[in-house]
Amino acid sequence: MDEDKILSSGFDSVLCMGTVDWWYHNRGHFDLQILKRFARKVPVLYVNSIGMRLPKPGGGNFFGKVFRKLKSFSKGLTKVDDNFWVYSPVNFPGFSSGMPSSMKFLELQIKLVMKRVGLENPLYWVGPPSAYQVVKTLPSAPVVYQCTDRYEFYPGVDKRRISELNDILLKEADVSVFCSEFLYDLYGGRCKNSVMIDHGVDYDLFSAADSMPEPEDLKDIKRPRVGFVGSMNRGVFDPDFFLEVVRNAPDVEFVMVGNSSLEEGWCRYGNVHFLGKKDLEQVPAYMAACDVLAMYWSANEWIEACNPIKTKEYLAVGRPVVSTPFYELKSYPGLVRQAGTPAEFAEAISNYKEWAVGPQAGRDKVKDITWDAQAEKLFAFVSSVLSGS
Repeated sequence: MDEDKILSSGFDSVLCMGTVDWWYHNRGHFDLQILKRFARKVPVLYVNSIGMRLPKPGGGNFFGKVFRKLKSFSKGLTKVDDNFWVYSPVNFPGFSSGMPSSMKFLELQIKLVMKRVGLENPLYWVGPPSAYQVVKTLPSAPVVYQCTDRYEFYPGVDKRRISELNDILLKEADVSVFCSEFLYDLYGGRCKNSVMIDHGVDYDLFSAADSMPEPEDLKDIKRPRVGFVGSMNRGVFDPDFFLEVVRNAPDVEFVMVGNSSLEEGWCRYGNVHFLGKKDLEQVPAYMAACDVLAMYWSANEWIEACNPIKTKEYLAVGRPVVSTPFYELKSYPGLVRQAGTPAEFAEAISNYKEWAVGPQAGRDKVKDITWDAQAEKLFAFVSSVLSGS
């Protein structure tokens, strides 16, 4: 690595303790999108999420979660792109409770992999607060904290422990990154250096959706179609609200794209079609094949602070958007129809032609908020802080 590059940025590589797993989560997440672009400048080692909670036997898709994690473990260290490595450490569930043996095992694995990849003067990027327990055992280096959610309110976590770690990171991290105004206003004043970097969008991919062929598994589904793309799990997706919307809109076909951790048989309506998870490159075609795009968020502290990436993706595709209310929608006046009750939601999707703005309005709003642009802003900010310029 060129010494001038180290001096100009303050680091020559990035070790990221990620928020998701590269092998089975959607790759549109903030840390993956930003760090894929950082990798154009410095090597990046992305460590798949070590988790914040212990899976419960008998819970939704328990054995499926165990199987996919074991499959991820089997990947070990993999170079997935130029300058970008992904590592799946073997770790024990319940790590966030602070088990010393588990932390030591993770520390040893990560040190060995850092040496293999050749990270000499790294920047540590911390996603979930639980990962800080590993990072603080590694050789001293600057830390970026990705505070993109209120992690302590995620369902099933040890709220007290995650809150403690969040507070420590806000105080000790060299840079704290926020992607929602809610979180920035809540926590930004407590940090050494804080920056608000909005989620980006792969605008070229999503704005080109109209030119993509209609997916085969949609061709027999009649219109109007209301599409949802994302994970279906309690705490984020509100299944009870959704079922009431479906009951109030019997003449609408509901297209559901994404993984589900909900109990089997939770929805038995014939006009609801579960198509499973799709690769990111396929997702725009599914969005474009729908007449309306929807977000059925739960009403809780986690969602209050969120800034969903799919909002910009939906707008870039150019379809009318309906959502349950959340704070960040204030940034999209007139572009997203808010519906606080299932009846209002059903009415909005049934009468979308009466209120929908043209597709270009949404595209114009998000076209300059690309992941490339957001990554450049963040790289420049972090480099400025760490180099003292």
